[in-house]
Amino acid sequence: MKATLLKPEDYTRAPWKNGGGVFTDIADAHRPGVTVKDWDSLLWRFASTPIVTPGPFSYMPGIDRLQMVIRGRGLVLKAEGQEFDEREPFTTVRFSGEMAIVTELEAGPVEVVNLMARRGAAEIEMAALKEPGERPLPAGTHLVYALSDDCGIRLNNKEFPVPDGSTLKVELAEAASLALVSGRAVLASIRLVG
Repeated sequence: MKATLLKPEDYTRAPWKNGGGVFTDIADAHRPGVTVKDWDSLLWRFASTPIVTPGPFSYMPGIDRLQMVIRGRGLVLKAEGQEFDEREPFTTVRFSGEMAIVTELEAGPVEVVNLMARRGAAEIEMAALKEPGERPLPAGTHLVYALSDDCGIRLNNKEFPVPDGSTLKVELAEAASLALVSGRAVLASIRLVG
C-alpha cells in the first residue's frame, strides 16, 4: 500500500476541452511512454470544476464519466431523451463522453467533481463518504478528496488526517479496508484493465 497526500498547491488548472471553463486537475494518469500528456493520451482523470452558467459539456469520445455536485444544488444534465438529476449534492451520475449534454442550473452556480476514464482502459466508481463507517477497497488507485477540515481516514488501522481540499491518493496492490473516521469526503476509485 502506498499513500500520498496531494495538497491543493499540487493541483494544476487547465481549460475545459471545449474552452467553456477551467477545471482543477487533482490527479490523472496517461498512457505509459507518451511525451505529450493530452486528452488523447489520457487513461483517467479526477478533477473539480465550478459550473457557473448553463451550457454544453465537452465532447469526449471514448471517455466514460462520473460526476457529483459537492457545493451548491440544483444541477440537471439534459441530453436527448435523458435527464441526469444532480439537484441534490453527493448524487453520482454516470454518462458517456459522446453524449450531447447541456447543463441547467436551477439554484445558481455549483461545484462538481468529475472522474473520467478511457473506455476499456479503466473501470471507475465514485461515492460520497458522509457518515463514519468502514468499506472494503479492491486493488487499484483510490482518491479520498476531503470536503471538510476535520476529515480523517483509517486505512488498515493506520489513521490519516486529510485537510479540506486535499486528497489522499492510495495505491493498492491488494484489497484493503478504508474507514471514514470524521468529516466528509468523496471516494474515487480506479482500476486499470487490459
